[in-house]
Amino acid sequence: MSGLQSSEDRVKERLEKYLSRDENGIRKIVLNLFITGDKFTTGDVYKHLEQESCDVSYRGVSAMVGLMNTRLGILSINVTGDHNIYSLKDDYKTVVQAILTHTAQ
Repeated sequence: MSGLQSSEDRVKERLEKYLSRDENGIRKIVLNLFITGDKFTTGDVYKHLEQESCDVSYRGVSAMVGLMNTRLGILSINVTGDHNIYSLKDDYKTVVQAILTHTAQ
């Protein structure tokens, strides 16, 4: 069956599992940030989480964003400058939004 599964279904499954382990809501906050369609460095994400009063370290944020990129496959990364710049891939905006809406209920 997994061979017939669409890439969107695989991402949805991974994302649901990933968010099921989001004990403090930080992962949802980060995904909601990326839903805006903007591009962010790790520093941008870290500052946003600090503004949301999240207790995080820069290294932890870096690891989380890197995991979203490699394991979930939902982020694009631009490594041409001094800092990696991440954005949510257009192909996954709808599925990420749907998952976030579903898990908020």
